[in-house]
Amino acid sequence: MSIRPGLLTVAVAKRSGIERRSVCEFLSAGDDNRCTMTTLRTPGPTIGVVGGGQLGRMLAEAAAPLGVEVVVLDPTPDCPAALVARDQIVAEFDDEAGIRELAERADVLTFEIELADQDVMARISEETGTPVHPKPSTLETIHDKLVQKRELEDAGVPVPPFRAVEDADDVRTAIDDYGAPVMLKARTGGYDGRGNVPVESKADAEAALESVAGPAMVESFVDFEREISVIAVKGDDEIETFPIGENVHEEEILRETIVPARSSEAVTERAHAVARDVLDVMEGRGVYGIELFETREARSASDGSSDDQPREGEILLNEIAPRPHNSGHWTIEGAQSSQFEQHARAVLSWPLGSTELRSPTVSKNLLADVEAERPAQLGDIDEILETPGAHLHWYGKRQARPLRKMGHVTLSGGDPDEAVDELLERARELEAAVTFRW
Repeated sequence: MSIRPGLLTVAVAKRSGIERRSVCEFLSAGDDNRCTMTTLRTPGPTIGVVGGGQLGRMLAEAAAPLGVEVVVLDPTPDCPAALVARDQIVAEFDDEAGIRELAERADVLTFEIELADQDVMARISEETGTPVHPKPSTLETIHDKLVQKRELEDAGVPVPPFRAVEDADDVRTAIDDYGAPVMLKARTGGYDGRGNVPVESKADAEAALESVAGPAMVESFVDFEREISVIAVKGDDEIETFPIGENVHEEEILRETIVPARSSEAVTERAHAVARDVLDVMEGRGVYGIELFETREARSASDGSSDDQPREGEILLNEIAPRPHNSGHWTIEGAQSSQFEQHARAVLSWPLGSTELRSPTVSKNLLADVEAERPAQLGDIDEILETPGAHLHWYGKRQARPLRKMGHVTLSGGDPDEAVDELLERARELEAAVTFRW
C-alpha cells in the first residue's frame, strides 16, 4: 500500500470542546512507505454522518467497538441512529448551518443517504478542512442516474441500453427500439427502488412519466437470471469485495439476500471484476453497494429488441449506492467484518478488515405488513429469538407504514457447507411468523 510520506492524519482540533486525534504515522522511504502504526486514543476519532436512519444506526454500532464516535445529522428528532450515536444534530440533509456544525465536530464526514447535498458538503469541507468520503464529486455523479450511466459506459462498465426521455413520445420510441417492457427511472431523487416504473406498453407511457414527476431516463428491460450485488470497499490504495449476494425484489423493494449467490464461478469472477471497474470511476474512500444483473439470454429481434441485447451469463450494472447497502446487511453476522465496520475503517483511512465469508447466510427484510400508518410494534418474535443462528435487527423507527423497512433477520448456517436453499426456506418461515398488525 503506497502512501505519501509524512503524517497522514493528525487532526488535533478543538471541536465542541473535545480534542479529537486520529494518528497514522508512515515511514519516509520514498515510494515504499508503509503504515507502521495507527494510534487510538480516548476520546477517539469522530465520524460525522449526514443521515440518521438504519444505516447510520448500524454504522454507529460497528464504530463503537473500534473506539470511534459517531454524530449524525437528520431532520427527524430521535431518529433511528440517535439511540446508539454519540449525538444527533436535528437539521435537513441540505442545511448548511447543520452540516457546518457536523463538520466542526467530526474528523471526517460521510453520508448514509443520497439526499445529502454534495455542493454544500464540498464547500464546508474546503472551509473547515474536514474531509468528505466518498467525495462529493462521487455523490454528484450518483445523484443523476443519466450522468452516472454515461460516465460508467464511457469507462467501459457494461450497462443496459439507456437514453434520456423528455416526453411520452420519447418513451414510446424507446419501446420501439428496445422492445416492451422498458424501465422508466427518475434521474434524481430516487433510491432504494423509489422512482423506478416498469412501462409495459406504449399506452402506459404518459401515466408512467406522471408518476416519476421530473427528469427521467429509460433503460432496456433486462431479462435476468438473477439480481446480484457486490459490496465493495475502497480504502487507501486497497480494494476489498465481499462475496456476491443474490437479491430478491418484489415491487422494486429488496426482500431477501442469499450469500453466496447461486451463480457459476465464471459469473462470480466477472461480477467482482465489474465491481472493481466501477470503483475506478468513483472517488473517495468507503463502502459502495453495486447492484448488478446476471443476464439470462438475449431477446430475439422478432420481439422488437435491438441487436445489442445481452447474452447469457453476462453481467450488467444496475445501480450504485456510495454507502453501505441493504444487500450488505448479511455481513454483520455472515462475514469476518461487516460492511459498516469496513466503512468506518475506510473513511478514517484505517487498514481494511477481512471480507471473507464465515458461513452461508440469508438476510430477510422485515417490512411493515400494515395497510395504513400506525405506531410501530412487531409481534411474535419468539421464534426468531429461539432459533440458533438467527439474529434480529430492529431499526427503532417509531411509525410503521406499508412496506416500510423496519428491521431485518439474518440466518447463518452452522457450517461452511450448509445449503443456502434450506437457509432461505427457514429464513422465510421466520419472517412469516412475525407481524406488525395488532
